[in-house]
Parts: sequence; structure tokens; C-alpha cells
Amino acid sequence: MSERNPPSKASIAGHPIHPMLVPFPIVCFTGALVTDIVYWRTADIMWSNFSAWLLTVGLLMGGLAALAGLIDFLSSRSIRAQTPAWPHMLGNVLVLGLSIVNAFVHSRDAWTSVVPTGLVLSAVVVLLMLVTGWLGWSMVYRHRVGVLS
Repeated sequence: MSERNPPSKASIAGHPIHPMLVPFPIVCFTGALVTDIVYWRTADIMWSNFSAWLLTVGLLMGGLAALAGLIDFLSSRSIRAQTPAWPHMLGNVLVLGLSIVNAFVHSRDAWTSVVPTGLVLSAVVVLLMLVTGWLGWSMVYRHRVGVLS
């Protein structure tokens, strides 16, 4: 591997684990925003419950993705040297931190758990994920992090 293609240390049979796990929290946190919006419009408690479950699963899978990403980040100086690496890592730490706060907010009674705080937190998390996802894409497709050959 050249310095241009820093390998992933957290991998299975040469396939990096981090990109395998990141779709799960992305879908869960985006789904939480959608179910928050539906709850806001309908006041049907089921949607608030869906949001709470989506946040919980997103946090669990996000924690696993963060662990795999952190192993790669800390184990390779050439990965840390990539321009988007630090903002990607710090942005995703912020995403998980805000999602933990959001999970606690969603643990309150239904209306106060979603409107307005939970809805705003869900929207901010999705917007942050757009940025960190772009940075992650850049690391793989422009800087070739974890790409074989």
C-alpha cells in the first residue's frame, strides 16, 4: 500500500468495517427526523415511540461504527494526515453527542419530547451527517483511504 492508499486496520478479509456500519446510524437518525416530523403533524404517540427506538438503534450502531473508525484513525498517521479526516471524526463525535442528548429528550412525555427540541435536534443531526458523510466520501474516493490497490 502506498501512502496514497492508507489501509484500514479495522477490517474483515481486507474489507474496512467502518463503511459497513455507517449506513445503519445514518438511516436510523434520518428515520428519527422523519418520524419526528410525522409526530409533529399527527400527534400520534406511535411516531414518538418510533423516534425513540430509531435513536437507540442508531446510537448502538453509531457507537460500533465510531469504534471501527477510531481504530483506523488512531492506527494510521497517513489517515490522520488526510485533510477531511479530523473534521469527519469531530463531526461524527458531535453527531453521536447530539443524538445522545436527543435520546434523553425523547425519553420525556410525547409532545414535549418531540416538539420543538427533539425535532430540532434530529434536523441538526441530519444536516451534520450530510457534511460528515461528504467528508467520509472524500476520504474514500479522493484520498483512497481503505481502498485496496
